[in-house]
Amino acid sequence: MAFMCATGKHRRPGRMKRGTVQAAGVAAIATTGIVGGLAAPSFAAENSAENSVGNSVENSFEQTGLNPVITIGNTIADKIDAQAEAQKKAAEETARKKAAEEAARLKAAAKAKAEREAKERAARAAERRRLNSFVAPISGSYVSTGYKTGGSLWSSGSHTGVDFHAASGTSVHAVGAGTVVSTGWGGAYGNEIVIKMHDGTYTQYGHLSSIGVSVGQTVTPGQQIGLSGATGNTTGPHLHFEARTTPEYGSDIDPVAYLRSHGVNV
Repeated sequence: MAFMCATGKHRRPGRMKRGTVQAAGVAAIATTGIVGGLAAPSFAAENSAENSVGNSVENSFEQTGLNPVITIGNTIADKIDAQAEAQKKAAEETARKKAAEEAARLKAAAKAKAEREAKERAARAAERRRLNSFVAPISGSYVSTGYKTGGSLWSSGSHTGVDFHAASGTSVHAVGAGTVVSTGWGGAYGNEIVIKMHDGTYTQYGHLSSIGVSVGQTVTPGQQIGLSGATGNTTGPHLHFEARTTPEYGSDIDPVAYLRSHGVNV
């Protein structure tokens, strides 16, 4: 019986085609990191049977296909890693600078706040000292008639206050902080002002030519409250000044001792 050879599509592929396909398979598998596992006997035997053309194609693929792909892949990965590292360092440096700037800002704000609070405390302390201080009722003057001086000029038989030398129209000051409780005509005292002081005592200013405050008004040490004069029972312009335990006549205490006890040198 005669046998006919198979022809057409069932012919074995040429060495060139098989070599290319095999090389491509090697390249594909190599990218997964397992090329060493492909050394099967059938693959090795088949490769040994290939002619110089097939070997040339395979060698050409190995030299120009597989190795360059792996090399390029590593280079790109290295570049990506380097870029990521640079970006990380840049981000860390930016964060460090921002943290340093924020710390400096907070430190400066805390310092400014502390300085402002210190100034405010100093100002409040100075204001308390000022409000608690006392001054003479006439600046640069002196006592011309002392406390309890006797004579017919006073209905009680003695002087219930002290007289400060002053020409008419001289500024009269509140000796300390307080509230005005009485103003107006005071009989023998002429125009007068009575102030309740913060320490609970009272001060009286008589023979004024002018009154510059009203009842209920608060005053501070050294504030001008009127002008000296010669109203009421007097022989000439001066300021009559009294210190009292109540706003009424007859509760007088030594005005010089009173002022000195509050730091006023008279």
